[in-house]
Amino acid sequence: MASVTLTADLIDVRFTATERLWIGRERIAVPIAAVRQAVCVDRPLSLARGARRGYVVSGFIKIGIWGIFGGSRQLVSARRGNPGLHLVLDRAAAGGEFDEIVLSDPAAPALAQAIRQATAVRP
Repeated sequence: MASVTLTADLIDVRFTATERLWIGRERIAVPIAAVRQAVCVDRPLSLARGARRGYVVSGFIKIGIWGIFGGSRQLVSARRGNPGLHLVLDRAAAGGEFDEIVLSDPAAPALAQAIRQATAVRP
């Protein structure tokens, strides 16, 4: 499962070796200023939509990039049984790759709250 670290101005996500195979990267760093919405979701698997490049075991796990032929481009690493962190991004401010990030994390409620607080105090 990906690990998420928050700093004053950055969300740093590091992926496991298995996730790296399907996502094609070791980590992604997103500026807090690029986050438009941060919420905790009960069923993160249901958020991934559109054509994909990745790994799916229906109802259990989704890892990869969704929306590759149009629509919202999503970076997804979600598993059944864990809450999810759903980040809606300003794509240009986030580096131009993704509109959304969906991650399963047992600490998703606390992460979402911390990110919302950080975005509320930005200039």
